[in-house]
Amino acid sequence: MAGLPVYGRDEHVLLLCCIIVMCISCLILGYRWDEVQQAMIDGVTKALGALFFFFLIGAAVGAWVNCGTLPGLIHYGLMILSPGLFLPATLVITSLVSICIGSSWTTAGTVGVVLLGIGVTMGIPAPLIAGCIVSGAFFGDKMSPMSDTTNLAPAIAGTDVLTHIRAMMWNAIPAYVVAFIAYFVLGIQYANNALDATEIAEIQNAITSTFTINPIVLLPIILLLVLSIAKFPAIPGLAISVIIAYPIAAIFQGTTLAEFFDVVNYGNYYETGVAAVDELVNRGGVQEMMWTFSLGVFALVLGGLITKTGILQVLIGKLIEKLPNRKFLPMCTIITGIMGCGCLGEQYMSIVVTAELYKDAYPEAGLKRQMLSRCVEESSTVTSSLFPWTTCGAYMYAALGVHPFVYAPYAILNWLTPILGALLPLTGYGLLTEEKESKTE
Repeated sequence: MAGLPVYGRDEHVLLLCCIIVMCISCLILGYRWDEVQQAMIDGVTKALGALFFFFLIGAAVGAWVNCGTLPGLIHYGLMILSPGLFLPATLVITSLVSICIGSSWTTAGTVGVVLLGIGVTMGIPAPLIAGCIVSGAFFGDKMSPMSDTTNLAPAIAGTDVLTHIRAMMWNAIPAYVVAFIAYFVLGIQYANNALDATEIAEIQNAITSTFTINPIVLLPIILLLVLSIAKFPAIPGLAISVIIAYPIAAIFQGTTLAEFFDVVNYGNYYETGVAAVDELVNRGGVQEMMWTFSLGVFALVLGGLITKTGILQVLIGKLIEKLPNRKFLPMCTIITGIMGCGCLGEQYMSIVVTAELYKDAYPEAGLKRQMLSRCVEESSTVTSSLFPWTTCGAYMYAALGVHPFVYAPYAILNWLTPILGALLPLTGYGLLTEEKESKTE
């Protein structure tokens, strides 16, 4: 795993190297090749449901853009901006966009850049705006069933994505409320500043000239949210939203069935005349998800080998024995995830390593697997943008022009979420035991 910060190579190659080393180690330990191969197969088959989800994510994003759902959401979201409510509105807009597209990077690099420019013209400090954008983008990324990390964490931990998202709400919702109030209070002093709406109008015009926007085009995302709240299975729910998107795309956007199939497979390509809008809508498709899909497969293969050899017990056995009780296990996991993210320089690797290290410890302690996946997200995902040397931190610095160490104090959700995740379980709040999901043990 040290190869990522040392050599700067792609995660896939490093995971493949780890798989080769593990295979050789297994053979040296006396395992037959058919046992080694079966361990790799078992590691993947345990998470086939999550892997199927990757394909549907790409298809859904492509379909939602094509039928006007995502462009419509951005168009209507930008209409709520006002000087006094700029910061809380920015939090809400970036959260909604990131939830729908499942990407904190795309959200920050498109809508975030525009919001930063508008906010600066209103006299709001750039670090404050950048912190707000990062908070919203990563909250949405973390809570979105479209996000690759939100699918990777439960896949490694051994649970499903919607159960994982519901588990994260224990700490994510309180943190979001605190952040919203804090941004509202911080933004009051700028209530009398003038609002330059030129960039907002430019984006809205680019959207309306390319797509037909009306409330009906929002139906796919509304339907998916309703189904999710009703605990409808995620995979058929996403499939339904893709199916519903076609008649909307045909009626309002003039998309033919052949064109829709191409969008679902390869994604969208538009030239709106506004670079920020082009970057936001030119995405989606099954093929776009193959990078994340292959990463998930490699991680699961490695996990199967690690599980077969019993290395997990050796690595964390002593640490678990020293914990006073199971209430300290989430704190230990979150600290491991943050350290892994800072040392490895990549959230994906930290997610894989942390989830694999603790995957057996949670069931043994009587805690649910979604408790583990929640702690992994609350550490590896949300803190990745706070380190300037990580891929996330470097991207945010390049996109927003504000150093991560400068905007970090204002990225309230990114540091408050892991704090709550580590401390609240000590009181019994949100400690998801195998007996029942309750606020106490």
